[in-house]
Amino acid sequence: MNLTDLNVSIHLTRLAQKEPHRPAIHYPVAGEYQTIHFAELDLLSSQIAAGLLKAGFHRGLRTVLMVPPSREFFALTFALFKAGIVPVMIDPGMGIRNLGKCLLQARPTGFIGISKAHLARKILGWGKPFIEKTVTLGSRLWGGQFTLKQIIELGSGQPLAEPIVPDADETAAILFTSGSTGIAKGVVYPHRIFAAQVELLKQVYGIEPGEIDLSTFPLFALFAPALGMTAVVPDMDPTRPAEVNPEKILRAIERYSVTNLFGSPALINRLARYAQGRSITLPTLRRVLSAGAPVPAKVIEKFVRMLPEGVPLYTPYGATEALPVANMSSPEILTETRYQTEQGKGVCIGRPVPHIRVAIIPISDQPIPHYSAEMNLPVGEIGELAVSGPIVTSEYFDKPEATALAKMHEADGTLWHRMGDCGYFDEQGRLWFCGRKSQRVILEDETLFTICCEGIFNTITGIYRTALVGVSSQGKTEPVICVELESDCPRSWSEIEKQLKEQAQKHPQTRRIQKFLRHPQFPVDIRHNAKIFREKLAAWASRKLAS
Repeated sequence: MNLTDLNVSIHLTRLAQKEPHRPAIHYPVAGEYQTIHFAELDLLSSQIAAGLLKAGFHRGLRTVLMVPPSREFFALTFALFKAGIVPVMIDPGMGIRNLGKCLLQARPTGFIGISKAHLARKILGWGKPFIEKTVTLGSRLWGGQFTLKQIIELGSGQPLAEPIVPDADETAAILFTSGSTGIAKGVVYPHRIFAAQVELLKQVYGIEPGEIDLSTFPLFALFAPALGMTAVVPDMDPTRPAEVNPEKILRAIERYSVTNLFGSPALINRLARYAQGRSITLPTLRRVLSAGAPVPAKVIEKFVRMLPEGVPLYTPYGATEALPVANMSSPEILTETRYQTEQGKGVCIGRPVPHIRVAIIPISDQPIPHYSAEMNLPVGEIGELAVSGPIVTSEYFDKPEATALAKMHEADGTLWHRMGDCGYFDEQGRLWFCGRKSQRVILEDETLFTICCEGIFNTITGIYRTALVGVSSQGKTEPVICVELESDCPRSWSEIEKQLKEQAQKHPQTRRIQKFLRHPQFPVDIRHNAKIFREKLAAWASRKLAS
């Protein structure tokens, strides 16, 4: 790969030269959509890059970016890439306390954000020992040495001529995990990882220049210009995909003839439920991607009714530390693997994508410094997933213990990342996901895996989702199933509870489960509104049983 191509911002510059008047982004402002073209976006990001450098920002400087999805979000992100300034991306909805912890961990020197972010920074002392350079998108009254307007004016005289040509392992960004199963960690992304992801996404999904992308996850939206697509920013709160207004999403898809849609399972479910009985079709879509947590087959079944015949819904598997790893499509799920999921076999996440190696190794909660093929478990045996390939990141920022726990090396130096997930290979070479390693329920004589057990109960009419947790009592762990019902469930809890108990006795892995608790609404992650906080549910279940 040409070194110039390692900087993903070069794709924006090339599109600006090739198709200057093609829309780059359609974005909502007060409910109305506006458009910026590739030439305008490229110029604006170059002006911002030059202005930031004149204002004292420099290559390699870690800079928190707290800006909602917008014209400015795209322009600022590409500006940072162009100048070699390292954006630090943290989910704003993870809570004030967790945001403070992430900022303390990242030790940024720069901070770019909206007025509300600066106000919180000043009041709560975020990054106070480290932050020296600040830019606000609002009034300087709430904080910020420069306004974005001033930065643009600084860079307008001589906008940045060319994006930096980075070294392959030079840090491009620090992306924080959602912290859904532990403390959020900053994943170090070198430029080569972004470049590899762009090429792999093109290859796996057949994405072509000129397509129209609507992504309800802001970081995925940034890939659109790099993949030659026009991005449509949805009119929604990106931290609440489960509460999205379906009409706004569907109108945007229709208005801009969207061809590529990415949404969390919660959002896909929201759209599918809305479409029931309304004869809604989405004829322009070529593919739909949904990730962040397993997508229930019953949700996929409802959603694909809106799609043209032959258009798949993909459920890519991966993590912030390695993405994409494997891929699965709706035809195979609906005609085959869903039935195995309902029998407690887990959720099929497909086959590894090109250039990615996946190993199933014995489950351990300790560091494993060295990997060899002799560690691989036989087909069908549940273990921990480990992956290797060009999209695998090598470290967490300033977290050597977490890095040591997650990384392994072969004798030749090849890097492996332990996904923290449990699963297995089947006879066809497909991967099956059985649940997070940290959320498995260890009993005296067996281990229960969340996704395997929950798949058995999720088939019951009226149930939206279930969650297996372990509750400790008198030195022993008892398995408990928490249950969230459909919002329009017509059945009584006593009727459903009786069926749950009957269902548990039909399968060997659920026969030990005798406690079922109804929960009003599961706690879920901010990023996708789909990953269940089973740790919180376990504490709730413990209190509930004790009372």
